[in-house]
Order: sequence, then C-alpha cells, then structure tokens
Amino acid sequence: MTSALITGASRGIGRGVALELARLGYGLTVTARDPGVLEALAEELRSSGAPTVVPVAADLADRDALTAVVERHAEAFGSMDALVLSGGTGTAGPLETLPASRVDRTITVNLTSAIHLVQAALPWLRAAAASGPTASARVILLASITGAYAEAGLAAYGASKAALLSLAETLNAEESGGGVMATAVAPAYVDTDMSEWTKETIPAETMLRVEDIVSIVRMLLGLGRTASITRIVVSRSGASAYGA
Repeated sequence: MTSALITGASRGIGRGVALELARLGYGLTVTARDPGVLEALAEELRSSGAPTVVPVAADLADRDALTAVVERHAEAFGSMDALVLSGGTGTAGPLETLPASRVDRTITVNLTSAIHLVQAALPWLRAAAASGPTASARVILLASITGAYAEAGLAAYGASKAALLSLAETLNAEESGGGVMATAVAPAYVDTDMSEWTKETIPAETMLRVEDIVSIVRMLLGLGRTASITRIVVSRSGASAYGA
C-alpha cells in the first residue's frame, strides 16, 4: 500500500494534502496537536478513499512524540512513500524586540522538528524507494517565500523557512541517488487561518489557494525516480515575485 505521513494535517495546507492523498488511495498517518480533531479528520479521510488512517496526536516541539508518530506509521505500513511536513508556527515582529521565547518556539517547531522527523523516517523512506527498480520516495517540506526572499518583520519565521530550503537541498544531495528525493515548497501568503493576521492589508482573495499548493504536492508525488526538484517558490499574481 502506498503510504504517507503528514504533519499539520488538521487544517490549512496539511488538511488539503491529506484529503487529496486519501482520494488517491494512500494509506495515511496524520498528526496534529488535537486528538479530537484528528479523529474526526481520520473518519473524513476514510470516507474520501484512504484504505487505512492512523491518527497520532503530537506537538511538533516534543521530540519523543514525533519519534512515536514515525514508529506508529512504520508499524502500520512498513515503509513510507511520502513524508509531507506541513505543520509549523508563525511569529512576526521587529528583529530588535523579538522575544527569545518566540524565537526558540519558531525554530523548534519549524526546523528542529523537520530534521528529527526526516532522520526518524529515513529508513522507511529508503525501504519504499528500494521496493522496485522504478520506485521512489518523496519528502516535501512546506517552507515559505520569506525563506527565499527576506521580509521585514518576519526574521525568525523567515530564517526557519530558509533552513528548510537548505535541508531539502542537503537531503537531496545525500539521498536522491538512492531514490529518496526532497522538495521545499515555498509559497507566498496562502488563504488559511495562519494568514488571518495580515488579511486587512493583503486581502484573502489575492492570496494563493490551498488547492494551488495541493496541486504542486500531487505533481511532485507523481514524478519518477530520476526527477528531482529541490525547491519551488510560488508568488502571488499581481504582487512582487520577491515578497510574500
């Protein structure tokens, strides 16, 4: 059974990806913080076509919990065709006055968790890539255009997302020869609840749609073993190509 593990699956882009992969017949492990929301999501995913759904509540700042998520996936599926790292947190404010606690939380949730999950998942991604001569596995990291092009007021957030771009490139350099490829998808503002804080200045109707990013993920998962894309930066129509 083709399988994927998705973080941040209860809302926004993560939820959109989970529903799309369910429709494509993937077995899914989904994680977010709220177990009640995850159970409801699991039922929806089964109804949408996922043959098996494993919901595991976890905080991305809890390393032991993340290890357990990967272990649960391995127990259920034995390999991992896709790891979609959509979970994250945002913080905004001038660099000069940005509280250390917010910096630490942003780096831990957005970057450290991604490194740990990739490390834990690699044996199962390699197993999927080794299952046949044309088989492969994909790691997709939801980054941000602010990781590619600096945005005032988003120092910690942008730095954490820039690190995901580097992580994808390094993972590709180390693993793509064996069939495990990584791509960082770096969109401008997407119309989700995470972008509510800026919708007074950037109207929702001018933002990217969740469906746009889901389409990119679907395309990446359909690529063959010899195709590798390390980053995709997605700007908003009518806006600068170098800003969120």
